[in-house]
Amino acid sequence: MDHHGIAFDLHGPEDGAPVVLIHGLGLSRAIWSDFLSLLAAEHRVLSYDLPGHGQSGPALEEMTLERYAVQLRGLMDHARIDSATVIGFSLGGMINRKLAMTAPERVKALAILNSPHERTPEAQAQMEAYAGQSAQGGPGATIEAALARWFTEGFRETHAEVVEAVRAQVLSCDPESYAGARAVLAKGVRELIAPVPPITCPTLIATSEHDSGSTPGMARAMQGEIAGSVLEIVPEVKHLGLLERPEVFGRMLMDFLTRRG
Repeated sequence: MDHHGIAFDLHGPEDGAPVVLIHGLGLSRAIWSDFLSLLAAEHRVLSYDLPGHGQSGPALEEMTLERYAVQLRGLMDHARIDSATVIGFSLGGMINRKLAMTAPERVKALAILNSPHERTPEAQAQMEAYAGQSAQGGPGATIEAALARWFTEGFRETHAEVVEAVRAQVLSCDPESYAGARAVLAKGVRELIAPVPPITCPTLIATSEHDSGSTPGMARAMQGEIAGSVLEIVPEVKHLGLLERPEVFGRMLMDFLTRRG
């Protein structure tokens, strides 16, 4: 299905409690394929591709966190979802936080997965350098370094097909949309530090033990800024632990949704 150039899917019973899934930079809604049968058994699940990613058309304007959030609100309106548990991975975990800050009535609960928060000056400079490289050379400019940061070496050796599928997703992105999304990933975290207004909905924060871009330290800092939030650190994996340990992340998400009722 398509709404203003944004490709999306709806799964699960029409009367199920709504859940929205937001993928990360360079990826697509395909990253949730291992989770759909689990989530959609009892929930109404909306997943979509960010502009210039997957099957969505390119971004028609310079994107910001606010514009991503407004776009999501429009998509939820189109799908007749008043409010939902919004699950965001990486950049998606920035977009869902922005939505919770700007339209809290649309967010029943948040799950923030492997998403960045305030960086050290050195890490911030590195992220902005990566964004510059993407603007110059497109998605392929940093793909090898990204895959090394995203997957453990052992998984890359034993699950080459998963890694190659992710590589293909990244390389298929519209170059300008990708560069714009990368700039938001680099610079948008400043809007989310010590959020004003504060995020007050039930919140799950999770990351991986060896995620160098969305570190356990960042997750702990986020937890300190969102009252009552729950923190989970998944051992051994890197940024795309979601794909290396889908059973762990799936169980975590279902436990959170069950506690939410």
